[in-house]
Amino acid sequence: MGTSSNHPPVGIIGGTGLTTLSGLELTGERPVNTPWGEPSSSLVEGLLGDQPVVFLSRHGNPHRIPPHQVNYRANLHALYEMGVRTVVGVNAVGGIHADMGPAHIVIPDQIIDYTWGRASTFFEGDLEETTHIDFTFPYSSEARALLIDAARAEGLPFSDFGVYGATQGPRLETAAEVLRLERDGCDLVGMTGMPEAALAAELKMNYVCLALVVNRAAGKSDHIITMEEIEAAIGQGMSGVRRILEISMGGLGALTARSS
Repeated sequence: MGTSSNHPPVGIIGGTGLTTLSGLELTGERPVNTPWGEPSSSLVEGLLGDQPVVFLSRHGNPHRIPPHQVNYRANLHALYEMGVRTVVGVNAVGGIHADMGPAHIVIPDQIIDYTWGRASTFFEGDLEETTHIDFTFPYSSEARALLIDAARAEGLPFSDFGVYGATQGPRLETAAEVLRLERDGCDLVGMTGMPEAALAAELKMNYVCLALVVNRAAGKSDHIITMEEIEAAIGQGMSGVRRILEISMGGLGALTARSS
């Protein structure tokens, strides 16, 4: 039995391929309701090493909620209510950059939002004042450094940079859309990076993305994208994602709340 640290719990939002977290010593599971409705799944409490964590499955468990229908506000608010102040968003993505092929891990540093129609802010409705958060750097530099150090320590194939292009989904992109993303400077494409990162910032939570490339983006390979290819990349790369999480947990738990 692990011994809990005095740090607040770290939130882990698992995406495709990470609906549960092996190595997590379970201490409880609870359904949570929020002012924004119910989150995607029950919150699973546990210990990873001696660091308390709260795990949430972004698409539900089993995987059933498409990216554009995820209740991102409820998910982030539920984690906040549980005392979480640092969140790791695990994302399955398509690789645009030449170095970012299947099973490659990426810790991106920037994001471009191409989504539309999603409930994307807590600051709406009957407000006393309008709030504009600074979002110059969407990912916590301190949290990124911890993930990068863990990936290096494990000798994993990874990139310590990347612009994440967040698209609407649930369909995959056309080859022309991927070319546009590339012209815009995107290295990765995914469907769940936003508004998750911005909502975390509104709650003054540290947020970091740990992305696993599961396929070459449309038009970046000589074949169409198949679920078999995606599943194979998840099987190959997810163990590295788990190792990064395990190694970095203590440091992530020690981070203070986002200052801006």
